Amino acid sequence: MNVLIAIGMTVGTVLGMEFVAWFAHRYVMHGFLWSWHRDHHDPRLKEGRFFERNDLFFLVFALPSMAGFMLSALVPSLGWLLWVAIGICIYGLIYFLVHDVYIHQRFPWFRQLESKYSKAILRAHGAHHAVQTKEGCESFGLLLVAAKYYRSRKTWKKNEISQ
Repeated sequence: MNVLIAIGMTVGTVLGMEFVAWFAHRYVMHGFLWSWHRDHHDPRLKEGRFFERNDLFFLVFALPSMAGFMLSALVPSLGWLLWVAIGICIYGLIYFLVHDVYIHQRFPWFRQLESKYSKAILRAHGAHHAVQTKEGCESFGLLLVAAKYYRSRKTWKKNEISQ
């Protein structure tokens, strides 16, 4: 396979995974598998525990990547799946570093970043977690955030009313 095609497939998969993650967060995590995700929104449910039920999603989302690695190795005509599996795996690593390490500080590897983008990610995720129930949340994505999150929280309502 052409190297540029392989790189394109991998990068395209990484980018596409943001939309897969948004959909899964909105309709699976806040839908029929809320029972797994609920403790991520309600800190009282995880007191004294490092792991949450929500961490089960790590395994669920790793399955397509693992399947891609295995199928690409076992079935020569599906060799292209290797690049998709690598893209899913890269997105999983990005998600882990941004969500678990940076946003939720589950590991003390890096703290507050000072870029507008990193602050917008924190604001968007904070707005999502402001609601501890299945319904009524906003901002289900991780890496793509709405323009309002680039502004300070004080300006949100004022600017949203005038739009």
